[in-house]
Amino acid sequence: MDQLQDAKTRISNAQTESEQAKLKISHLEKQIKTDEPRAKKARDQNMSALKELESHRIEGTRLENELQNLDWNEDTEQANLSRKAELQAMINELHEAPFFHQNLRQILTLCIRIQRQTSIGVKSKVSLLSYSLWIRKSSKLLLLLKYVQVVVVENEVIGTQLLEKGKLRKRVTIIPLNRISAFRASAEKIDSAHQLAPGKVDLALSLVGYDSEVSAAMEYVFGSTLICADADTAKTVTFNPSVRLKSVTLEGDVYDPSGTLSGGSSVSTSGLLVHLQKLNKVTREINIYKREFDAIERQMNMDQEKNTEAKTLKKQLDLKRHELRLTEEQINSNSHSKAFEDMKKRIGELKLVMIEAKNKGDDASKDVRKIEKDMNEFKNNKDGKLKELQKELDDLKASILKQSTNVKDCKREFQTIQLEAEQLGADLGAAQEQLDDANSTLQIQQSELQSLHKDHSKIKDQYDFINAEMESERAKMISFDDELKSLEEASRQKNSEITESGLELQKLRHEVEKFHKELQGVESLLVQMEREHEWIGDEKSNFGRQGTPYYFANQNISECKNNLKSLTERFKGLQKKVNAKVMNMIDSVEKKESSLKTMLKTVRRDKRKIEETISTLDEYKKEALQRTWEKVNGDFGQIFAELLPGNFAKLEAPEGKNISDGLEVRVCLGKVWKQSLTELSGGQRSLIALALIMSLLQFKPAPMYILDEVDAALDLSHTQNIGRLIKTRFKGSQFIVVSLKEGMFSNANRIYRTRFMDGTSVVMQ
Repeated sequence: MDQLQDAKTRISNAQTESEQAKLKISHLEKQIKTDEPRAKKARDQNMSALKELESHRIEGTRLENELQNLDWNEDTEQANLSRKAELQAMINELHEAPFFHQNLRQILTLCIRIQRQTSIGVKSKVSLLSYSLWIRKSSKLLLLLKYVQVVVVENEVIGTQLLEKGKLRKRVTIIPLNRISAFRASAEKIDSAHQLAPGKVDLALSLVGYDSEVSAAMEYVFGSTLICADADTAKTVTFNPSVRLKSVTLEGDVYDPSGTLSGGSSVSTSGLLVHLQKLNKVTREINIYKREFDAIERQMNMDQEKNTEAKTLKKQLDLKRHELRLTEEQINSNSHSKAFEDMKKRIGELKLVMIEAKNKGDDASKDVRKIEKDMNEFKNNKDGKLKELQKELDDLKASILKQSTNVKDCKREFQTIQLEAEQLGADLGAAQEQLDDANSTLQIQQSELQSLHKDHSKIKDQYDFINAEMESERAKMISFDDELKSLEEASRQKNSEITESGLELQKLRHEVEKFHKELQGVESLLVQMEREHEWIGDEKSNFGRQGTPYYFANQNISECKNNLKSLTERFKGLQKKVNAKVMNMIDSVEKKESSLKTMLKTVRRDKRKIEETISTLDEYKKEALQRTWEKVNGDFGQIFAELLPGNFAKLEAPEGKNISDGLEVRVCLGKVWKQSLTELSGGQRSLIALALIMSLLQFKPAPMYILDEVDAALDLSHTQNIGRLIKTRFKGSQFIVVSLKEGMFSNANRIYRTRFMDGTSVVMQ
């Protein structure tokens, strides 16, 4: 019954909505009839605007078609411009990078000195081999650097002039191309070398690249030299009868088949080839960027005319769209026409509402008829209807059973997730155990670290040796600094000249580009003005014609020229006072200033660290010297007292000084302190010397000592004391003592005698 009542309610609501829509439509139609004359008048007024609107649409469509036919994409053009600017920035960054100039300065050092002799007229006939050489395979082949500073000249006359007037500051090798005979090892010898040491030997010429103009010099230098991985390989291939070629190892050792070997420290110019490799790498990157930059520039030049035309069309299209929008706003601003159209639109919407209400009423009527039919069937055929309802109930139960199965599956999945959570908990416990093990390991490592700290004190004893080496290196560094300053001064002058020339060239290029751009801008502006202002094309023939507004003969040309001249002179005067290049230079100068500040900060920080290290090492030296003096002084006094009972000796600093200034020996015989060792007898001085030597040996015991007749100047009792001292104080060392006195024999573990027998010396135990 509720369903029937609901359906009837829906029918009533649909009928109400339909009646309301009819009333609204009737009212709007009456309003339309009333307002139609005014709306017609408004439409007549908008007719010209509508025609103009249609004209704008047609013109806009035409411009869009022309723009599409040009196949122009504004995003592509912007992407090309962005990529071009990015490539230019990357090229400038690589050119201005500090490491680029540093590597270039290192390579140009020798070449700059050679090229200063341009006055002798041979500059174009001299080539530095380092410009034509680069490593092809392994950066370890720095041993080839010994050949880098080879100067190739056209003939021996040029070489002689270069030696006499070139003012070379370093030793170089000069190769005249007309005198050398290029030699390259035969393929048979190279194959034999490869068979003797596969993968460990190569011809030096095959490991480097070079320009064709110096190929003869390269074959002369590298054509008969083998590069070997190690010394054994070099020995094998050099002295083999089927090879017999000069070999050089990666460590720089040279093996000559004539039997001579050379090696030792590496060449002092080992950094030049590294700088050359870095410069080649940067140069290749710059060339890659330049090629891409040139390709983009060529494409942009090819598309320049199309881009100009497309931009003009796009500008016209934007203008037409703007005009179209203004016309539409003008048409829509007419209130009578707009209200008339709104009422028509509202009538259409109300008609749709009536149709929708009618559909709702029809659906509700169908539901009423169906419900009434079911009620009649239930009254007439109660059992059949119950069976039908029972069937629907069974279907619902089956659906419930199916849903129960799904619920069980969800429960099983939930249980699985619970098991996984428990497993994760167990894994977490295992991870906690691993963490505990790691903590235990950390404690063990901390104890090992403490042991290492204890061992660290032993390393301090090496300070004396390190200090001596440091002083030697300081002396070398001072000489290197002097040479480096002279080289940097020469390089700085050349760099200044190059920079000035580069700035002048860049200024000229900028002026040329500026003139081209201004010319293109003026031409495009003329074309654009003619397109934007149609009257220019119509009135162009009247320009300069008398009796027209465009007659310019009345202008005072002389006065204009005088004004131009005065302005030009003023500009020239200001040009002398104002640096026009300052804006172009400011970026590079600021970057250079920032780089120099960073470098200065780094140098000061390194200086501070070095001074702190030196201060720390001085403290280590003083502490080590103090401990050594305390230990040696104590042992010295005890040993002297054992050798000469009832007496004492010690080491102490001179009055008013410390132990770093030196030590002197003070001896007490009985209760009297001697002022000098000259007051002692020869035997007593010998005992003093032996006691001092023994105390020094006991500070750092060695496994074995050899003493040759140290008791020669001593009597028997003192000899026995020395033997007993060696036996008791040096239990961890062995002594080989040469002696002729019985007092020493009594304390020896083994005694060996020498005697002359049958013309030969014999050693007997």
